[in-house]
Amino acid sequence: MAVEVTRRRFTADEYQTMGRAGILREGDRVELIDGEVLAMSPIGPPHSGTVSRLTHLFVRLVGEAAIVRIQLPIRVDRYSEPQPDLTLLRPRADFYASAHPTAADALLVIEVAQASANYDRSVKAGLYARANVGEYWLVDLNAAAVTRYLDPARGGYRVESTLQPGQQWAPALLPHCLVTTRDIFG
Repeated sequence: MAVEVTRRRFTADEYQTMGRAGILREGDRVELIDGEVLAMSPIGPPHSGTVSRLTHLFVRLVGEAAIVRIQLPIRVDRYSEPQPDLTLLRPRADFYASAHPTAADALLVIEVAQASANYDRSVKAGLYARANVGEYWLVDLNAAAVTRYLDPARGGYRVESTLQPGQQWAPALLPHCLVTTRDIFG
């Protein structure tokens, strides 16, 4: 007799309850993706240095136009609460103390990838596109490349481009925040 096994997806609310109950501890490097609690890759010095560089850069550039959040949750749908490396959010008086930001609050989501580049390019890009995150950047440390994703649709982003050396980009919703590859990679 064959036993049928089905997966049980956790909602973002259940995921938060696991944290409050101590099942997931604050120091655990996990995130909720499509109902599954997934371990995140360890952060090495190149990754953390790039996140620090991006944080320094965007805090200076955005001023009061956005809130810069580093490696903190964003609820993108009922079953997913990823922790992007950097998120630029619409300003809010409570700084999102009353609830995690949602995809609608995101002006730009950035993932920095070393070991996880393929995952971030496929799974995370698809997740953010389905949630209608307007702009997603993937900073691939192995390739020393930044890929920009725009125009989200159900099947993924319709526009994808790579920041070339010497070229300047600004997030679509923050046009005064110009960056170059040198700003990102040093």
